[in-house]
Amino acid sequence: MGLQPTLSTSEPHALRHVAIIMDGNGRWAQNRGWPRLVGHRKGAMRVKEIVRACPDLGVGWLTVYAFSTENWKRSTEEVIGLMKIFRRYIEREADGLSAEGVRMRFIGGRERLDDKLQDLMAGIEARTSGNTRLNLTVAINYGGRDEIMRAARRLADQVASGALEAPSEEDFVACLDTAGHPDPDLIIRTSGETRTSNFLPWQAAYSEYEFTPTLWPDFTPAHLAEILDRFGLRERRFGGA
Repeated sequence: MGLQPTLSTSEPHALRHVAIIMDGNGRWAQNRGWPRLVGHRKGAMRVKEIVRACPDLGVGWLTVYAFSTENWKRSTEEVIGLMKIFRRYIEREADGLSAEGVRMRFIGGRERLDDKLQDLMAGIEARTSGNTRLNLTVAINYGGRDEIMRAARRLADQVASGALEAPSEEDFVACLDTAGHPDPDLIIRTSGETRTSNFLPWQAAYSEYEFTPTLWPDFTPAHLAEILDRFGLRERRFGGA
């Protein structure tokens, strides 16, 4: 019997924001004797399914790790292929995301991305800026340490200009790529790896983690629902007794 998506029947899990490290696309394809890019294309299709499922599962914010600052080390063929997949996803999904009330945003350094992709990203951000049903954030050319360094430089510039005298934690948070986003309540990593891989290190200070052996292309809304049910049973103290 297959998994069926259900809402948690436990105490409403104070869950606003789920973040996902989408791992295992290449292995999924290689296990079938196919090129790695086939797995990435299948993974992009899975993102579409998870995005559509989130509102009905009580998730208002979804952040997905699409491409890290370290992923540039992959083969030129794979990197170029991934960038094409990102462009195609935005072009094909723009109408659907807008119609379904999804607000799409991006985090990470954009300067290394090609101009067409940057234009597409800015365009869909503007087009969906008024949507509220689901906040979808895609981390592309993102690295947590890089984000913190860039935020520190922004904060230092404000101090140097006299705009700030004694910066607070809130001032620093306002300089992060995720300014205005709630911290993730739950971070999921697929494929069986148990590393956090430089993903949202500041924001994840009190996040719960779930590591699943399921490869990302096989990760369905039913798997997400099952994990959310387990999350609803966790007790989060945030340092309290």
